[in-house]
Amino acid sequence: MKRQYRLRDRADFQRTRQEGKCWGHRLVVLCALRNNLAYSRFGFAASRRIGKAVVRNRARRRMREIIRVNMSAIAPGWDVVLIARPALLQATYSELRDAICELLRRAGLWVTEPHVLPAG
Repeated sequence: MKRQYRLRDRADFQRTRQEGKCWGHRLVVLCALRNNLAYSRFGFAASRRIGKAVVRNRARRRMREIIRVNMSAIAPGWDVVLIARPALLQATYSELRDAICELLRRAGLWVTEPHVLPAG
């Protein structure tokens, strides 16, 4: 994912969490806040209760890849933070993809139908 599409500052994460609206799922939580940019930015979080560093990094990588593949289907002009929940560790890629797609639809951030990678 290109640098301009990433949320990197702690202040951006906190503002999105505190001022934005959040939607929850068993696997992941999505928080979204309107920004004044022509594109959306994404942040990925996994706390220590998820597991050690290797496990947290894997969770963030999986979420990041799902967003990267579906960027064209997501509405521009939003800051989005995805927060991993412990159940994510037992979920398959397709279950996680479906959960994130569902949350983005509930948040009203879909422009078109998502691009779905074939299983395997």
